[in-house]
Amino acid sequence: MEKVKAKKHLGQHFLKDESIAKAIADTLSLQGYDEVLEIGPGMGVLTKYLLDKPINTHVIEIDTESVVYLGENYPKLKDKIISQDFLKYNINEVYENKQFAIIGNFPYNISTQIVFRTLEFKHQIPEFSGMFQKEVAERICEKKGSKAYGILSVLAQAFYDTEYLFTVDENVFIPPPKVKSGVMKMTRKEDYSLPCGEKLFFTVVKTAFQQRRKTLRNSLKTLNLTDNLRLDTIFDKRPEQLSVDEFIELTQKIEADGVQS
Repeated sequence: MEKVKAKKHLGQHFLKDESIAKAIADTLSLQGYDEVLEIGPGMGVLTKYLLDKPINTHVIEIDTESVVYLGENYPKLKDKIISQDFLKYNINEVYENKQFAIIGNFPYNISTQIVFRTLEFKHQIPEFSGMFQKEVAERICEKKGSKAYGILSVLAQAFYDTEYLFTVDENVFIPPPKVKSGVMKMTRKEDYSLPCGEKLFFTVVKTAFQQRRKTLRNSLKTLNLTDNLRLDTIFDKRPEQLSVDEFIELTQKIEADGVQS
C-alpha cells in the first residue's frame, strides 16, 4: 500500500526523522509495567522502535487508512491494532486494569484532551510521554508564577512528576506544522492520592483559572464560601500564584468550610 496521506481534520503531521522517533521511544523507562499503548501511530515511525523493546505494544488509531497500512507493514502488530478513538474507547477492553504506559506523537488538536483522559486512568498509567505542540508541552510542565501555568499544569502535576525533554523543529514532519513541537514526560508519583476530595480539587482548580486575572476571593464566589473563610489571606492571591500543594491546601480549607465535592 502507498503511504498514508496526512488528514488535516485529524491533526496529522507524520514524523519523518528516525532519530527523533527513536529518542521518543527511549523516553520510556519500562519500569513497573509490561504494556505500552501508542496513540495515533500513523505510519508507524515510532511504532517500529517500540516493537523492538521487551514490552507488549498496542496501538490505537482512528484513521482507517493508517490502520490498513500498519496491518500490512507491521506483522508484529497482528491483533494489536485498536481501530478506535482513544478519547471515547474503554481501554480496559484490552488492559483489564493492568498497568500500562502511554506514548505517541499526539495529534495537536486533541492533545490536551488526551492528557485529561490519561488523568482519568492514572491508577493504571504510571508513565506517559510523547510529542505535543511546544507550548502545550511547556504548559504541562510549567511552575507557578507563569502566564502559561494553568489548569493543565496543576492537574497533571498533582499526580505526576512532569519533565520537558526536548524541542522538535517543524521541518521533520510531513506536512510541517506551523509551530514547533516539544517532547515531555509524566511519571506518576509514588503516592498519587490527594489529601482532599479529588472531585472538589478539580472543581477548585478549574473554577479558579476560568477567571485567572481575578483574586481567588472573586473567582471562587460560585462555591458559596462562608465569609469567615473568605477572610483567609490565601484568597488575596490569583490562581497562577498558587503551587500544586497550595491548591491542595486551598481545597482542604474549602472542604473544612463545609463545601462538598
